[in-house]
Amino acid sequence: MKNIKLGITFGLASFLIMIIVFALASGALFIVDETKQVVVTQFGKPVGEPIASAGLHFKVPFIQQAHYFEKRLLEWDGDPNQIPTKDKKYIWVDTMARWKIVDALKFLQSVGNELSASSRLNDIINSATRDAVTGNLLVEAVRDSNRILESKDFGEDAIVSEEALERIETGRQKLTRAILEKAKVLAPQYGIEIMDVRIKRINYVEEVRNKVYDRMIAERKRAAEKYRSEGFGKSAEIEGQTSKELKLITSEAYRQAQLIVGKADAEAINIYAGSYEQSPEFYSLLKTLETYKGTIDKNSSLILTTDSDYYKYLKSLDK
Repeated sequence: MKNIKLGITFGLASFLIMIIVFALASGALFIVDETKQVVVTQFGKPVGEPIASAGLHFKVPFIQQAHYFEKRLLEWDGDPNQIPTKDKKYIWVDTMARWKIVDALKFLQSVGNELSASSRLNDIINSATRDAVTGNLLVEAVRDSNRILESKDFGEDAIVSEEALERIETGRQKLTRAILEKAKVLAPQYGIEIMDVRIKRINYVEEVRNKVYDRMIAERKRAAEKYRSEGFGKSAEIEGQTSKELKLITSEAYRQAQLIVGKADAEAINIYAGSYEQSPEFYSLLKTLETYKGTIDKNSSLILTTDSDYYKYLKSLDK
């Protein structure tokens, strides 16, 4: 009796397993995990409400079809767009966004899949970005605060763009919030909610960028010329100071030399005077001989009268 009951139980279990396997194989059962939501359609038309709860669900095999959609946040990364700002400066703006499917049924009916949704987001977000950028000055998209003006950390010769010196009223963060709010208005018609929008990158178009580079080069040249001018001025100041000190040293040395020469001449004169007082005749002889030495050589010829003082010592040699 016990064996019969076990056999019946085993048979029922096997039958149930076969039914489940058949249902799965035929598509009657489908599984929804935590990250997905499903819309069931019958001959292309939705049947019932979207299924967002995880677990095992049932549908009519071969007739009904399950369409799976993400419940998690999805990424949208747009292409850079060339947009003019309010001050007529053309820039490339590259944006990105996070979005999710909040109404799977409306999403299926309006766009059908994520690829088509991405195309709709291109139109929505790019349009909102263009409206926000064209309605504001470039500085509003570049900076988010007036800290650079308030801190005064940059030096006189620092290269600071014109935009950095302007005071902002809106700023980049509020600008992206404005883009988000505008995009949020249009997205729900596709069963989409845009969670966040960010500006990844802003760059000048090539023509404007070249002008910016030229201005930066000119500023660097101006700073270099200023440094050179200051260097030349400092060099001239040092050379002038050196020349002044050299003249002072030379003048002092010349004065000292003249004092020494004057003292030496005075001592020599005193010696000569003492010698003259002791023997005037001998002193006269020495001075005359020195004169002979300085004025007469082998190539000199003198014609003197016999009564010349210059000749008197030579004349006395005959005596």
